[in-house]
Amino acid sequence: HGAGTQLTNLVLQRICDNNPLLLAQCVAKSFLLSADMVHAVHPNYASKHESNFQPSINGGVTIKHNSNQRYATTAMGAALVRELARRNSIPIQEVMVRNDSPCGSTIGPIMSANTAIRTVDLGNPQLSMHSIREMGGAKDPYYSVQLFSAYYQQFAEIDANANDENCDDDMFI
Repeated sequence: HGAGTQLTNLVLQRICDNNPLLLAQCVAKSFLLSADMVHAVHPNYASKHESNFQPSINGGVTIKHNSNQRYATTAMGAALVRELARRNSIPIQEVMVRNDSPCGSTIGPIMSANTAIRTVDLGNPQLSMHSIREMGGAKDPYYSVQLFSAYYQQFAEIDANANDENCDDDMFI
């Protein structure tokens, strides 16, 4: 059902004219931004977040990490998104859900597992997720649009330059 079906793979196969080599090349060059929302730190429940990973409303798009693999973000994927944001002066935050705290998931891990496409889960911070009084910042959607626009315009270049030879360059510091 939903993201767990083979629909995405079937569409990719059709786009690649059922050519397995072309499909493998396309998947290897692909990168998925799994965009959703993220829990901002609530002042009454700050202990629910790791102390160094506490996203705030209007603080920028948030890259999501989870040691229990509830998100698909990898270190390299996060570094690529950070670099994209750095080059365009877009604020980025990061969240790490405490490993003893249950959390939901996104379609990111499902899509990544089904397609082998590199994936980063990210989202805008909000308070009171899934309640009648959800609230988020007015600036964060703007930051998202900036990030997504930069992604379409510059990601191929950033990705092409990311390899073992230049991992020590400023790009990944």
